[in-house]
Amino acid sequence: MNQTILIIEDEQQIRQIIKDFFAHEGFVLLEAKDGEEGLELFESNKVDLILLDIMMPKIDGWSVCRRIRKTSDVPIVIMTARGDEDDQLLGYDLKADDYVVKPFSPAILVAKCKNLLNRLQGDINSSNLVKADNIEIRTLSREVFLDGKELSLTFKEYELLLYMIQNQNIALSRETILKEVWGYDFWGENRVVDSHIKKLRKHLGTSSQHIKTIFGVGYKFEVNS
Repeated sequence: MNQTILIIEDEQQIRQIIKDFFAHEGFVLLEAKDGEEGLELFESNKVDLILLDIMMPKIDGWSVCRRIRKTSDVPIVIMTARGDEDDQLLGYDLKADDYVVKPFSPAILVAKCKNLLNRLQGDINSSNLVKADNIEIRTLSREVFLDGKELSLTFKEYELLLYMIQNQNIALSRETILKEVWGYDFWGENRVVDSHIKKLRKHLGTSSQHIKTIFGVGYKFEVNS
């Protein structure tokens, strides 16, 4: 069954370019010219991924993202001409899954979205149980438990924790983490990694001791035997 992409973008030319590239890859496309119409389409259709502009009439992209995240963890990729680091961090704080700055390559955008969807599908198809000390990750359902209590993690927080546990005792540079968790073409600053590590440590409480800071390099997940 073909996957459905919802494009919420007020510029018709950009919508058309995105539609052409994604349609060529076999996706079903829905399009909205403002945030209000985007929310209506989301609520009335099964959507697999959302491409969301920020500066739009009626309801802006930040508000759309907030409202969708109240009821759904559907992947959201933010598209905007605003490339400030603080704007990107706000996008992740609102639990968006990725961020692209205009102008962007439509081919790269397609590759990024396919990669994101494939990761999600891989989680669905995998039944592996990943454990580290008192942390348990159920990749089939994408659930994380700490001492038997489920944690509420964003998609990127989940991916970051899983990646670090799967690479225990390895010093991981920020650049490597960006490449493996955010994607090969992610151009964000290293501060994005630090921000997510800080949030993970808060979720993990005393178990955050397993995430070691390697000064001048990055981080390492370590469980003492």
